[in-house]
Amino acid sequence: MITGVHTLLYSGDPDATRAFLRDVLQLPFTETSPGWLIFDTGPSESGAHPRTWPGRDEPYGQRHEVMLMCDDLDATIAELGDRGARFVGDVWRQDFGRGTSLAVPGMDPIVLVEPAYAPAWESRVES
Repeated sequence: MITGVHTLLYSGDPDATRAFLRDVLQLPFTETSPGWLIFDTGPSESGAHPRTWPGRDEPYGQRHEVMLMCDDLDATIAELGDRGARFVGDVWRQDFGRGTSLAVPGMDPIVLVEPAYAPAWESRVES
């Protein structure tokens, strides 16, 4: 039985990325060996998207994308900003929710999103 998803973030500066995840995002973690932190990201979900979209013949270049989810985008932006987080670009709205890009030291920005739907773990029906 699948019990979770382990996400790998590749960084040009893993120490800075780990410090950001630990100190700015304040994710709980387990140190599996000196300096090697495995972060608890809470509930997760995964979706499969097409590599091309209508009107775009070339596939997107990324292999995978990480999106951090929150309940209140504006409050989360303010809280993370108080801890030194930087955001790239404006807040946008799509059918699936509102979001923005969060700068992460050592790697490309990741998406911070307030979903417009009940996340899978909230709407899961136990059999």
